[in-house]
Amino acid sequence: MEIKIMKNILDRNQDKAREVREQLGSHNVVMVNLISSPGAGKTTLLERSCEALGDRIRIGIIEGDITTDRDGRRLQKYDVPIVVINTEGGCHLDSHSISKALVSIDLNSIDLLFVENVGNLVCPSHFDLGESFKVAVVSTAEGDDKPAKYPMLFRESKAVILNKTDLIPYTDFNISAFRKDLAELNSGVPLFTVSCTKRTGLDDWYKWIAEKTGKGLKG
Repeated sequence: MEIKIMKNILDRNQDKAREVREQLGSHNVVMVNLISSPGAGKTTLLERSCEALGDRIRIGIIEGDITTDRDGRRLQKYDVPIVVINTEGGCHLDSHSISKALVSIDLNSIDLLFVENVGNLVCPSHFDLGESFKVAVVSTAEGDDKPAKYPMLFRESKAVILNKTDLIPYTDFNISAFRKDLAELNSGVPLFTVSCTKRTGLDDWYKWIAEKTGKGLKG
């Protein structure tokens, strides 16, 4: 019975995800599902991305969190549409919550919609939100074994961001082992090694995401 119940939940989620994807596609909006552990740096990545791309790409943001609107308030200064979804204990967003959030966003006014999912490497990987693609964000402070331990996320992601590379000298993070595990799961996936706080290594990420929206950057 439990398997049937879970299957029904996933089926309903998938049906709504198709509706969301069609809705976004009709407005030529690219939606990116950012997935990471808590504290990996998703919000700081969004801050840097808004700063670098906001003058040429129209950005919107859906913020998922268990409680509070703190991440959303951090991003208010960039004057982009923001909707905060509090899951009240839920460990992930789903397509139904995204569908409801889209009611508050004028899709004709944006090109790129970032979804900052709830901090969790497991549950968000299983639920299609109707996104164009997933991006995994992981920090060096978490250890180099995340692709091996959470293969579904890294297998399905269209890009991986390794954040907090400035901390590598102070950890036992083995970047060669990380690359090897990642390649075994998703050969050829773009890996961006960055430090969002130090603002290093981000240019390739900006170019990549801009190309995905059809707004390629020069240089």
